[in-house]
Amino acid sequence: MCQDCSKGTISRRGLFVGGIAFSVAAASGSTTAFAQETSAAAATPDEALELLKEGNARYVANTPANMDHSADRVARSQGQQPFAAVVTCSDSRVVPELIFDQPPGALFVIRVAGNFLNDDGIATLEYGVAVLGIKTILVLGHSSCGAVDATIKSIKNRELPPGHLPSLVNAITPAVYDVMGDNPDDLLAAATGQNAKLNAERAAATGPILSEAQGAGKISTAAAVYDIATGKVSFL
Repeated sequence: MCQDCSKGTISRRGLFVGGIAFSVAAASGSTTAFAQETSAAAATPDEALELLKEGNARYVANTPANMDHSADRVARSQGQQPFAAVVTCSDSRVVPELIFDQPPGALFVIRVAGNFLNDDGIATLEYGVAVLGIKTILVLGHSSCGAVDATIKSIKNRELPPGHLPSLVNAITPAVYDVMGDNPDDLLAAATGQNAKLNAERAAATGPILSEAQGAGKISTAAAVYDIATGKVSFL
């Protein structure tokens, strides 16, 4: 038996995360100056979330700080170190890098119609936390979300859409049922916000990687809704 192996037990998760980190480091080389600057600006979860809020304020005011997206292109080829993960809808009008006025390489984006988290999304976030060192996770819904609207119609009509679309409806249905009993004036808006909150809660509570990082204060998790007409992100 290997002498080193007999000294203790190495967890599967430790081997897996360590293996990914080693592979990324080998492929990326040294950390770029761009990544270092981004990491320094978001050293804590609170600072990372504040960067998103400040960026959105610039976007709403039409005073973006990031105009030249070709800058640092060569440096970015050496590696990435995003400070935040954004779980958002696939809607073509929702572009996180623009909404939060961030350059390429600053955000780790997970997109799916209806901005919900399944196992693949959770695994992607785990990679972002364990390997890339993201400091905050934001689940971002948006106004006039077609996926949420389709779910509401499916529930009211008691009819599932064709093809693979029921998988989207089934994922969003809990949020719709949560708010329907309150008879909100705008059911779509209420369900959109609740869907973002439920998925942010799932991200924070899912173990072992995300919940441990959340509990240790290494990451924060938040929910928000983006208004397409005004450009403003409202944090919930």
